[in-house]
This record gives sequence, structure tokens and C-alpha cells, in this order.
Amino acid sequence: MLNAIIVDDEEFARSSLYFLLQQNCESVNIIGIAKSVNEARTLLNQQNVDLIFLDIAMPGENGFELIPQVQQTNASVIFTTAYDQYALKAIKANALDYLLKPIDIDELKEAVNKAVKYINLNKAENNRNESLKNLANDLSGDKTSIQKITLPSAQGYKLIDIDDIIHIEADSNYSIFNLTNLEKIVVSKVLKDYEEILPENRFVRVHKSSIVNLKFVKEYNSRNGLQVLLNNGETINVSRRRASDFFDKIKAYTNIQSEN
Repeated sequence: MLNAIIVDDEEFARSSLYFLLQQNCESVNIIGIAKSVNEARTLLNQQNVDLIFLDIAMPGENGFELIPQVQQTNASVIFTTAYDQYALKAIKANALDYLLKPIDIDELKEAVNKAVKYINLNKAENNRNESLKNLANDLSGDKTSIQKITLPSAQGYKLIDIDDIIHIEADSNYSIFNLTNLEKIVVSKVLKDYEEILPENRFVRVHKSSIVNLKFVKEYNSRNGLQVLLNNGETINVSRRRASDFFDKIKAYTNIQSEN
């Protein structure tokens, strides 16, 4: 069940949407109804909201003015409006969907089905990430004990030995894992999430778009700015502000390896 709220200044619009959802969308549980953006803010502060049916043209503050607070939560938005000129702006606001009034039942069902799939997938991903973080904390606070991580793939999940990760590169909101078997795994998570999970004495963020495994560093030089050459032949740039941290960690890693 998705916990949802309806935000609309018109009583008929609120009641008719509530009725349509009650009769046609069993997966939606309406936990609150707001007549204004200000009332919606109160509901968001008081309730755990998954989905917001948000009108746009309202007196005082319009629906778009609620978006900054929505972005601080895990809630998704389906805009409901009688004016189609807002469509482009709704898309730019990362709305899950956009319904024109009077709302068509089939379009409403389709939008809700999309919301169920998206929100459940997002929850599963968040839970998986939380489990990984908990695992790191459970290991006596020592991330160096982590040997494997789980990565979502098109077929499900893959259990990866961290020793097989050569480097990770960022591509917008995705992370691309480059493995020793030449496989590339694309994950819909940002690089920072893995920077926090992986052992920091072995995996170093050398650039805003790159994390390298020190195990596979072959050499580094400053012929064309500071660069790292990896065992697989790839060259990774090291940003100036991350150079000092890289030098400290490669020195510590080299000392540990020589002692072993």
C-alpha cells in the first residue's frame, strides 16, 4: 500500500479524486487531504507520505512551491491540473506523472501502477543500501573487513568480490563498475554511496567521477596533470584537490603491502 495525500483547493476536485482512488486503486491509502500548499507541508511533516496528488493552480502558493520540501522526503508527485501549459514545467520538476482534469479513470490507474512500481523499487533499493551500511557498521566500525558487495543488475543482483573491482566511474546518477573479468556493471546509484561503503584504505576517490582500487594502480605521473595508470591499461585523472589524499593513501597501502 502507498500512503498518499491529495492537495487541491477545490472541494469537488478533492472529493472526486478521493472517490476515484477508493473505487479503482486498491494499492493507494489516502492518509490526508490538504486544501493548500501550507496544509500539505504540515501533512508531510506529520506523516510518512509515499505519493502526492498535487494540484498546480491554487490561490496563494501554487503546487510547484511545494516541490522543495517534497525533495527532502521520499515522496513522489503526480500533478493534477486543468491546464496543460504546465506539462513541461511538471516534467522538469521530476513529477512521476501528469493528469489533466477531469481525470480519466484509465489514465489514473496507469499513473498509480507506475507509482507502485517506481516507489516499491526505490524502497527496495534504499533498504538494500541501508543493509549495506548496517553491515559496515556491524563489522566493529571497520570497513576494511568488507570483502563483498551486492550490486543490482538487469537479471537481479550480483555478489561481487571487492578485490575484483578495478575502478568505478560516475555517469550522471549512475555508477559503472569495471571488473577484472572485463565486465562492466551499471548501477543506478551515485558514486558517493560506494565511497562511503567501500574500505577507504583500498578504494580512493581520485576525482569527482572516479574511484580506484589501489590494488590495481600500476603507476602515477604528472606528465599531463596528475594521472593514475591502472593494470588494465586505463588512465584515470586525479583532481588537484584530491591529490594529497591519494598520495597519503597510496603510501600507506604500499607500506602495508611491503610489510606483508
